[in-house]
Amino acid sequence: MELPANVQNQIIQLQQLQQQLQIIVLQKQQVEAQIKEIKKALEEMEKSPVDYVYKMTGAILVKRNKEEVEKELKELLETLELRLQTLEKQEKKMQERLNELQQTLQKIIQEHPNVS
Repeated sequence: MELPANVQNQIIQLQQLQQQLQIIVLQKQQVEAQIKEIKKALEEMEKSPVDYVYKMTGAILVKRNKEEVEKELKELLETLELRLQTLEKQEKKMQERLNELQQTLQKIIQEHPNVS
């Protein structure tokens, strides 16, 4: 028996949501890795007694004032933490929507066993 159009649409929507959720999870992992990397860099810079650091710019290292680089990294860290919060909210909303859609589809399948 062929699936009704509304069920087919819900299945397609479910698959699209799953793909979008995967993308958000990957983005979240990348942001978390960047945050960890920046925190580690700031930690190492605090240990360093010198007033300068070398920063990678393109394919070369450039000698820079330590305080300027610290300020840049802290600003970037703040931006990434806000991005992470946004991604976490998106992930939560999408997961809730996904669960709702799965429950709706399960209910339809249970009510109409011939639809599968």
